[in-house]
Amino acid sequence: MARDWVIRGGAVVTPDKVIDDGAVVVRKGRIAYVGPAKELPTVLTEPDGHERFPTARLGEIDAQGRIVAPGYVDVHVHGGGHADTMDGTVEAIARIAEVHAAHGTAVLLPTTMTVGREEIVAATRAVKEAMVASAASDWGGARVLGMHMEGPYIHPKMIGAQHPKHVRPADMDELREIYDILEGGLRLVTLAPEVEGNLDAVRWLYERGVAVSMGHTAATYDQAIEAIEQGVRHATHSYNAMTGLHHRNPGVVGALLTDRRVYAELIADGIHVHPAAMAVLAQAKGPERLCLITDAMEAMGMPDGVYELGGQAVILKDGECRLESGSLAGSVLSMDRAVANMVKLVGVDLVSAVRMASLTPAESVGLDGSRGSLTVGKYGDVVLLDSNSLLCTATMVEGRIVYRAA
Repeated sequence: MARDWVIRGGAVVTPDKVIDDGAVVVRKGRIAYVGPAKELPTVLTEPDGHERFPTARLGEIDAQGRIVAPGYVDVHVHGGGHADTMDGTVEAIARIAEVHAAHGTAVLLPTTMTVGREEIVAATRAVKEAMVASAASDWGGARVLGMHMEGPYIHPKMIGAQHPKHVRPADMDELREIYDILEGGLRLVTLAPEVEGNLDAVRWLYERGVAVSMGHTAATYDQAIEAIEQGVRHATHSYNAMTGLHHRNPGVVGALLTDRRVYAELIADGIHVHPAAMAVLAQAKGPERLCLITDAMEAMGMPDGVYELGGQAVILKDGECRLESGSLAGSVLSMDRAVANMVKLVGVDLVSAVRMASLTPAESVGLDGSRGSLTVGKYGDVVLLDSNSLLCTATMVEGRIVYRAA
């Protein structure tokens, strides 16, 4: 069950500032106070506004010397801990949720790959089951609040680590089946908008409140802008598997850099994107439109070796995941490491880097009403970070401590 806590003494990161020697109160799984520790009242009102309670009776968490931040929201994650969304089981998703929670992730969207319809549907059913199971008090990791469908409606020349055998134009019957299974849980769909028929899918999804992302795309700048006009509001792993920026042919990268309507994903591992290009994206989009993601595969949290992604062998060596052809294939990045890299490699300030991993991705898929920031009334998703490394030392999901470093 959710616990009642006062987290006291750390540097509390809000959407616009850091409160030194701050306090965060979580009551019945919701945030009831955020502010200076010295101003914490002896009695607070319940987040629902119906009752008052004494703060002296709360469990105490000493956060001195640490950073207190909102739990991270990963909208693009395939796997971790030798488990993958495409395993098609709730047990696999539970393992992914557990592994990523140890790195500060409080909410995630299990992400599918370009495979056959039956496999995608099986994975979709597992995600739906995990959405229900992750609300239970015995769930040991991040909450599952929907699914990201990456492919199969992509461009065959921009497959990246997707399987070329299963690339196909949008199939509206398939899309409706997946949408109906998830009952509102289809949060994000990656497709190539320039493929014939795919703009019909963009419009259909947009009308239903599903975020649509352009990715694995060979679109021109003009085609990308047309897709944005039709409802695309997201860009999948920016720079990777999309047409690049040229001064006479701006491509998809040019569109996402210049159009404020678009949220831009970034794999901030310093491998997929050079730190200088990471800085360009951060300056162009700002913290309000840049979403840090992991794009992690099953090898995340595992030793070097051979793993699988979307039916293809992937070699993990020295932190890089590559197909046998040498192409990059997912990552072993964690969200806390992504935040640390933005601060240490790019020079982004802590408030902005944390926002890129929490509130901004929550906004991009419609979860910001209850997640993504330390705000009174929202769920008690909290991560404690080492003040030097910025790596996770504890994670709380809806008031339940799901990870604590030894």
